[in-house]
Amino acid sequence: MAQLNLHHLRLFRAVAADGTLTGAARRLNLSQSALSTQIRTLEATLGHDLFERRGRGLVLTEAGRIALDHAEAIFRTADDLTATLRETGRTRRPLRVGALATLSRNFQMQFLRPLIGRTDVEVVLRSGSQAELLRDLDALALDVVLTNLAPAREAGSPWLVHRLAEQPVSLIGTPARVSGQGLGGDWGLAQWLSREALILPAPDTALRAAFDALAARLGIAPVIAAEADDMAMLRLLAREDAGLAVIPTIVVQDELASGMLVEAAPIADMRETFYAITRDRRFPNPLLAALLSARPRRDF
Repeated sequence: MAQLNLHHLRLFRAVAADGTLTGAARRLNLSQSALSTQIRTLEATLGHDLFERRGRGLVLTEAGRIALDHAEAIFRTADDLTATLRETGRTRRPLRVGALATLSRNFQMQFLRPLIGRTDVEVVLRSGSQAELLRDLDALALDVVLTNLAPAREAGSPWLVHRLAEQPVSLIGTPARVSGQGLGGDWGLAQWLSREALILPAPDTALRAAFDALAARLGIAPVIAAEADDMAMLRLLAREDAGLAVIPTIVVQDELASGMLVEAAPIADMRETFYAITRDRRFPNPLLAALLSARPRRDF
């Protein structure tokens, strides 16, 4: 097996950063043909194509993304050679995680907890819309996307949809709101929904669709105090006593534990499902195996 040439790795990293042979060659003060020859030599050494052409530019293949991860680790180690005996000098394998911007932070931490604190792992977190995250996943810029919206999986789709858990949804409010009328929590769900102002998920969310269907079945026209598509904002509005929030309990688990918020009533017909989306890959990130191997759970 041919020995890996670190000079070739440096050239490869420069091309990956620029996205074109022309630009990289100009910055490196090399001819484009010489740079192309060096990259082909590296590909022959590794046994895989590292780039594919798209339009006038070059994008990393899956093997190229893995090679870049290792190249970055190699050069970080070289740059930190004087610190090799210190903890900060140890090489870390990256895991790139994208999360829907409106997704519960508590859920994200529960998912990542097995990796937090490991000295051999670097967790890179990105948030955005579902479309943005799936584009990055398709481009191999992310290893996994966390979401509560399962993407359509048609024939030939590259997505692998892992159902992680279901979380119960409840009506949550301040102790003063829930018990302040002397009701002692004796109202049923329909009474709470018809008599109290509500904080609801935004109309374009799966949770809101489920709530609207429930309200229609119960014949209730709810009084809406606030709407938000962000779980953190729903939690804050409940804490400010804007109304009773229709919210997954995992979002407010700390407030429930401290007594800052209490459950007025569970909503048995509503649950939020959490998913991890990965791409069908020849070389999946091995860090994902431990996170995805657990059987789906109903609650955290």
